[in-house]
Amino acid sequence: MNDEHKIVQQVYAAKNDIQAADHLIGTYMPFIKAETAKFLKRPPIEGHDDELSISMIAFHEAIGSYSRTRGAFLKYASMLIKSRLIDYSRKEQRHRHVISLSTPTGEEDTTLEETLADGQDYQENAASRDATRTEIEELSRQMQEFGVSLSDVADNCPKQQRTLEACKRALQYAKENPELLDEMLQTKRLPIGRLASGSGVERKTLERHRKYMVALLLIYTNGYEIIRGHLKQVMKGVAAR
Repeated sequence: MNDEHKIVQQVYAAKNDIQAADHLIGTYMPFIKAETAKFLKRPPIEGHDDELSISMIAFHEAIGSYSRTRGAFLKYASMLIKSRLIDYSRKEQRHRHVISLSTPTGEEDTTLEETLADGQDYQENAASRDATRTEIEELSRQMQEFGVSLSDVADNCPKQQRTLEACKRALQYAKENPELLDEMLQTKRLPIGRLASGSGVERKTLERHRKYMVALLLIYTNGYEIIRGHLKQVMKGVAAR
């Protein structure tokens, strides 16, 4: 009981303190690795298995979204890690249907399989994961100014293709009208009325997915280059430039 009380105190202290959060993640890396190993059915390899990075991000997300009403923190973190790993696995499976390891990357007909086997790329991928984590932490801090968390965005993500397409149109309109992004940053509110009238998307759709749209628009205000790259895969048909 005392140990759980201590963990909860540390979690609450880390909610608005990035250094404290990083320290907590470091302290519980054995736990994070163990949860990842349960999913992979083998120990994760640092710098090689993306699943370990996903688990670390999920643990950080658990810190931000945890409250005492959710029960024991580690059980909550375990549940969130498992959920994010399942989501990641499903996305990877869908992506493999489109791009196989034998598909040329476009550079001298080198395949993805050959690229991933390159030792230099192995080191670059590790550095990229660190950069990705930095971007996610910065985005998370910025979203907090709008009362939005990473878990909110995950829960608020459109489930139907038709709704996703509508959100894409609203995003595209905002990109073409950057004054909307400036207005959002100044007011700390999503300009739903102008987005709806300009993009032709129903207002109720944008209101229903407000937190998701806040995250998307913020990504286009502060140079989140790596996250934009991920959006190219997730949001097919929208140029993430």
